Amino acid sequence: MATLYVTELPASAAAALQVTVVPPIAEQTVTIGGSSTASNAFNASTGLIRVHADSICSVAFGTAPTAAATNMRFAAGQTEYFLVRPGQKIAVITNT
Repeated sequence: MATLYVTELPASAAAALQVTVVPPIAEQTVTIGGSSTASNAFNASTGLIRVHADSICSVAFGTAPTAAATNMRFAAGQTEYFLVRPGQKIAVITNT
């Protein structure tokens, strides 16, 4: 089973991306599959997330996001950081 790993961090961590604040506010995983699956809503203190995909996928952000293969693509093993708003979610779907 492919998995998207989401780590929630405070917005202040954005100033020091070379080192990440630990422990994180929260961590969650989202299953990557053939239909869009959304994360839980980000914590009220979350302003930055670290996202790591263990397989090729596409992601979308919003309060009720639906990911499609035409959205932002991740390569297998890719890690990215994103500034987000509390209450938003990330959705993921498999891609090629």
